[in-house]
Amino acid sequence: MKNEHIKKLCIAALMAALCFVGYSVFPAINASGTKVHIGNAFVVLGALILGPLYGGLAGAVGLSLADILGGFAASAPRTFICKLLIGLIVGFIAVKLKNINDKHTAKYIITWSIVATVAGLAFNCVFEPSLKWFWYTLLFPNPDKAASAIKALVAVTTWTTLINAGINSVIGIILYNALRPALKKTSIL
Repeated sequence: MKNEHIKKLCIAALMAALCFVGYSVFPAINASGTKVHIGNAFVVLGALILGPLYGGLAGAVGLSLADILGGFAASAPRTFICKLLIGLIVGFIAVKLKNINDKHTAKYIITWSIVATVAGLAFNCVFEPSLKWFWYTLLFPNPDKAASAIKALVAVTTWTTLINAGINSVIGIILYNALRPALKKTSIL
Protein backbone atom coordinates (compact mmCIF):
# COMPACT_ATOMS: atom_id res chain seq x y z
CA MET A 1 0.00 0.00 0.00
CA LYS A 2 2.85 2.38 0.86
CA ASN A 3 4.53 1.71 -2.50
CA GLU A 4 1.23 2.42 -4.29
CA HIS A 5 0.97 5.77 -2.51
CA ILE A 6 4.56 6.70 -3.41
CA LYS A 7 3.96 5.66 -7.04
CA LYS A 8 0.84 7.86 -7.22
CA LEU A 9 2.72 10.80 -5.68
CA CYS A 10 5.52 10.43 -8.23
CA ILE A 11 3.08 10.30 -11.14
CA ALA A 12 1.18 13.27 -9.68
CA ALA A 13 4.45 15.23 -9.50
CA LEU A 14 5.12 14.38 -13.14
CA MET A 15 1.59 15.50 -14.09
CA ALA A 16 2.06 18.76 -12.15
CA ALA A 17 5.28 19.37 -14.08
CA LEU A 18 3.50 18.65 -17.38
CA CYS A 19 0.72 21.08 -16.43
CA PHE A 20 3.36 23.72 -15.71
CA VAL A 21 5.08 23.07 -19.03
CA GLY A 22 1.76 23.03 -20.90
CA TYR A 23 1.00 26.49 -19.57
CA SER A 24 4.42 28.13 -19.37
CA VAL A 25 6.60 26.70 -22.09
CA PHE A 26 4.42 25.87 -25.07
CA PRO A 27 3.35 28.88 -27.12
CA ALA A 28 0.07 30.35 -25.95
CA ILE A 29 -2.39 32.84 -27.35
CA ASN A 30 -3.63 35.69 -25.18
CA ALA A 31 -7.12 36.93 -25.92
CA SER A 32 -9.34 39.24 -23.91
CA GLY A 33 -7.55 38.56 -20.63
CA THR A 34 -7.62 34.79 -21.05
CA LYS A 35 -4.71 32.67 -22.17
CA VAL A 36 -5.28 29.77 -24.53
CA HIS A 37 -2.80 27.12 -23.41
CA ILE A 38 -2.57 23.33 -23.16
CA GLY A 39 -2.03 23.06 -19.40
CA ASN A 40 -5.60 21.89 -18.83
CA ALA A 41 -4.98 18.93 -21.14
CA PHE A 42 -2.52 17.63 -18.55
CA VAL A 43 -5.00 18.27 -15.73
CA VAL A 44 -7.40 16.03 -17.65
CA LEU A 45 -4.68 13.46 -18.36
CA GLY A 46 -3.69 13.38 -14.69
CA ALA A 47 -7.29 12.91 -13.56
CA LEU A 48 -7.88 10.12 -16.08
CA ILE A 49 -4.71 8.30 -14.99
CA LEU A 50 -4.66 9.00 -11.25
CA GLY A 51 -8.29 9.59 -10.39
CA PRO A 52 -9.95 12.65 -8.92
CA LEU A 53 -7.85 13.54 -5.89
CA TYR A 54 -4.29 12.99 -7.13
CA GLY A 55 -5.15 14.18 -10.65
CA GLY A 56 -6.92 17.29 -9.40
CA LEU A 57 -4.14 18.17 -6.98
CA ALA A 58 -1.49 17.64 -9.65
CA GLY A 59 -3.24 20.07 -11.99
CA ALA A 60 -3.90 22.56 -9.21
CA VAL A 61 -0.29 22.58 -8.03
CA GLY A 62 1.27 22.64 -11.50
CA LEU A 63 -0.86 25.45 -12.90
CA SER A 64 -0.76 27.48 -9.68
CA LEU A 65 3.03 27.33 -9.78
CA ALA A 66 2.90 28.42 -13.42
CA ASP A 67 0.86 31.45 -12.35
CA ILE A 68 3.20 32.28 -9.47
CA LEU A 69 6.41 31.91 -11.47
CA GLY A 70 4.87 33.58 -14.52
CA GLY A 71 4.10 36.79 -12.64
CA PHE A 72 0.41 36.14 -11.97
CA ALA A 73 0.64 35.24 -8.27
CA ALA A 74 -2.62 37.05 -7.46
CA SER A 75 -4.57 34.60 -9.63
CA ALA A 76 -2.84 31.47 -8.25
CA PRO A 77 -5.46 30.76 -5.52
CA ARG A 78 -8.29 30.93 -8.09
CA THR A 79 -6.27 28.76 -10.46
CA PHE A 80 -5.73 26.21 -7.70
CA ILE A 81 -9.47 26.01 -6.99
CA CYS A 82 -10.50 25.80 -10.67
CA LYS A 83 -7.92 23.19 -11.69
CA LEU A 84 -8.60 21.09 -8.59
CA LEU A 85 -12.30 21.05 -9.50
CA ILE A 86 -11.58 20.12 -13.14
CA GLY A 87 -9.52 17.16 -11.93
CA LEU A 88 -12.10 16.14 -9.34
CA ILE A 89 -14.92 16.19 -11.92
CA VAL A 90 -12.99 14.39 -14.67
CA GLY A 91 -11.53 11.83 -12.28
CA PHE A 92 -14.82 11.21 -10.49
CA ILE A 93 -16.78 10.59 -13.69
CA ALA A 94 -14.13 8.54 -15.50
CA VAL A 95 -12.39 6.65 -12.72
CA LYS A 96 -14.79 6.50 -9.79
CA LEU A 97 -18.19 6.48 -11.51
CA LYS A 98 -17.42 4.60 -14.75
CA ASN A 99 -14.20 2.86 -13.67
CA ILE A 100 -12.53 3.21 -17.08
CA ASN A 101 -9.28 1.86 -15.69
CA ASP A 102 -10.66 -1.67 -15.56
CA LYS A 103 -10.89 -4.02 -18.51
CA HIS A 104 -13.45 -2.39 -20.79
CA THR A 105 -13.75 -2.10 -24.52
CA ALA A 106 -11.87 0.71 -26.28
CA LYS A 107 -15.19 2.26 -27.26
CA TYR A 108 -16.33 2.39 -23.62
CA ILE A 109 -13.04 3.94 -22.49
CA ILE A 110 -13.00 6.54 -25.27
CA THR A 111 -16.66 7.42 -24.70
CA TRP A 112 -16.29 7.94 -20.97
CA SER A 113 -12.95 9.75 -21.25
CA ILE A 114 -14.69 12.16 -23.65
CA VAL A 115 -17.74 12.61 -21.40
CA ALA A 116 -15.60 13.16 -18.30
CA THR A 117 -13.26 15.60 -20.04
CA VAL A 118 -16.04 17.65 -21.61
CA ALA A 119 -17.90 17.76 -18.28
CA GLY A 120 -14.82 18.98 -16.38
CA LEU A 121 -13.78 21.60 -18.90
CA ALA A 122 -17.36 22.78 -19.57
CA PHE A 123 -17.81 23.24 -15.83
CA ASN A 124 -14.63 25.34 -15.84
CA CYS A 125 -16.00 27.56 -18.64
CA VAL A 126 -18.76 28.71 -16.29
CA PHE A 127 -17.10 28.32 -12.90
CA GLU A 128 -13.85 30.20 -13.60
CA PRO A 129 -15.47 33.55 -14.53
CA SER A 130 -18.07 33.05 -11.76
CA LEU A 131 -15.30 32.54 -9.21
CA LYS A 132 -13.49 35.58 -10.58
CA TRP A 133 -16.65 37.68 -10.14
CA PHE A 134 -17.16 36.36 -6.59
CA TRP A 135 -13.48 36.98 -5.82
CA TYR A 136 -13.52 40.60 -6.97
CA THR A 137 -17.01 41.42 -5.73
CA LEU A 138 -17.04 39.91 -2.24
CA LEU A 139 -13.58 38.75 -1.18
CA PHE A 140 -11.28 41.41 -2.64
CA PRO A 141 -13.55 44.17 -3.97
CA ASN A 142 -12.39 45.62 -7.26
CA PRO A 143 -15.27 46.98 -9.34
CA ASP A 144 -13.32 47.00 -12.62
CA LYS A 145 -12.24 43.38 -12.28
CA ALA A 146 -15.70 42.31 -11.12
CA ALA A 147 -17.26 44.00 -14.16
CA SER A 148 -14.71 42.29 -16.38
CA ALA A 149 -15.60 38.93 -14.81
CA ILE A 150 -19.30 39.49 -15.47
CA LYS A 151 -18.54 40.44 -19.06
CA ALA A 152 -16.46 37.25 -19.36
CA LEU A 153 -19.22 35.16 -17.84
CA VAL A 154 -21.83 36.55 -20.19
CA ALA A 155 -19.64 36.39 -23.28
CA VAL A 156 -17.75 33.27 -22.12
CA THR A 157 -14.59 35.33 -22.44
CA THR A 158 -15.36 36.08 -26.07
CA TRP A 159 -15.07 32.42 -27.03
CA THR A 160 -11.54 32.12 -25.70
CA THR A 161 -12.56 29.89 -22.81
CA LEU A 162 -14.57 27.62 -25.10
CA ILE A 163 -11.72 27.40 -27.60
CA ASN A 164 -9.32 26.63 -24.75
CA ALA A 165 -11.68 23.93 -23.42
CA GLY A 166 -12.07 22.40 -26.88
CA ILE A 167 -8.34 22.30 -27.61
CA ASN A 168 -7.53 20.87 -24.18
CA SER A 169 -10.32 18.29 -24.43
CA VAL A 170 -9.03 16.96 -27.73
CA ILE A 171 -5.39 16.88 -26.58
CA GLY A 172 -6.20 15.29 -23.21
CA ILE A 173 -8.43 12.60 -24.71
CA ILE A 174 -5.96 11.74 -27.48
CA LEU A 175 -3.02 11.60 -25.06
CA TYR A 176 -4.86 9.42 -22.57
CA ASN A 177 -6.12 6.94 -25.14
CA ALA A 178 -2.75 6.84 -26.93
CA LEU A 179 -0.77 6.32 -23.71
CA ARG A 180 -3.24 3.90 -22.14
CA PRO A 181 -1.75 0.67 -23.56
CA ALA A 182 1.77 1.59 -22.41
CA LEU A 183 0.51 2.69 -18.99
CA LYS A 184 -1.30 -0.63 -18.60
CA LYS A 185 1.84 -2.62 -19.47
CA THR A 186 3.84 -0.73 -16.83
CA SER A 187 1.04 -1.21 -14.26
CA ILE A 188 0.53 2.52 -13.85
CA LEU A 189 -3.16 2.00 -14.61
